[in-house]
Amino acid sequence: MKTGAAAQAGTGRGTGMTARRGSGPTMHDVGKLAQVSAMTVSRVLKNDPGVSEATRERVFAAVDKLGYRRNQTARSLRLGGSGMIGLVVTNLANPFYSRLALGVQEVATEYGFRMLLSNSAEQAEREPELIDGLVDHQVEGLIVVPAGSRQQHLAAAMRHVPVVLAARPPAGLDTDCVLVEDFHGAREATACLLAEGHTRIAFLGNPPALYTGAERLRGFWAAHEEVGIEPDNALIRQGLVDSATAERATFELLEQADRPAALFCTNNRISQGAIRALYKAGTTLPLAGFDDFDLSDVLGLPLTLVSYDADEIGRQATRLLIDRLEHRDAAPPASRRVTVPTRVIRYGSHSGDAPGHPPTDA
Repeated sequence: MKTGAAAQAGTGRGTGMTARRGSGPTMHDVGKLAQVSAMTVSRVLKNDPGVSEATRERVFAAVDKLGYRRNQTARSLRLGGSGMIGLVVTNLANPFYSRLALGVQEVATEYGFRMLLSNSAEQAEREPELIDGLVDHQVEGLIVVPAGSRQQHLAAAMRHVPVVLAARPPAGLDTDCVLVEDFHGAREATACLLAEGHTRIAFLGNPPALYTGAERLRGFWAAHEEVGIEPDNALIRQGLVDSATAERATFELLEQADRPAALFCTNNRISQGAIRALYKAGTTLPLAGFDDFDLSDVLGLPLTLVSYDADEIGRQATRLLIDRLEHRDAAPPASRRVTVPTRVIRYGSHSGDAPGHPPTDA
């Protein structure tokens, strides 16, 4: 049990926690004295049960000795900077990016940072201007979901601030990134349809120049190869950018004389457009797709959806960025790649299921 100043570490009102003139002690200073990282100091101050008692005692002893105040967490990493992290996403209307932004904000707030959010609207030509604007606003680091494969403007930004990429990998850059298991998730979901006996599966995908579109097509194709079936190119549609384009592409597929027996969609907006087309056509086909979405569990349709924690992408990207900020005066660490796992969830009744089959993990 903590007593005295140690018990007041989270509130900053103990005798050992009084304000100091100047910049004051930082979380990095506390960690250095306690021989732990600044992240461990934060976990102790939040009463994280995963920290050992010996480590907690060393941290609280350092807090008492230095007179550290928890509300100086921001200074501990910024060292006098603006206290802002920039986030650039490609489509804020997409729930995926809203969740990613919430994950960024969660960790940023934990470390005393504010988040500045920009939306490129999937216009690659607009992204350099947004990046320059955030750097001009003196953000201390950037988390970016690139809108295209050309990333020279990010290399220029990295001369001023650290940059971490989310959802898409760097192209010609030496920097950290956080990705989803795009290939594995697409292969697993497609395999579920093939296991039900559906050999004519249409592919409805986003632009092939996007990493996610290319990886999910690769997973779709790999699942077919594993069972000795070659996908029909006449059933592959790429370059779909929203639910409206997906709806039109689905109508076109349904009008073919030899129409598909099932559909695979590469994101939630494409899935929703395909479902709307099926509804208007008065037909039902098994559908697999990336991204779970609201009401998918109550539609009563045979859905196979690739689910993952979009918030965790934002959290992991922010931790990587803060780690670079913590060590900005040291030799930079080697670039790191973190992958967020996927899992397949099945809704509705599928081949071989009893009526009313509940949602299950494949």
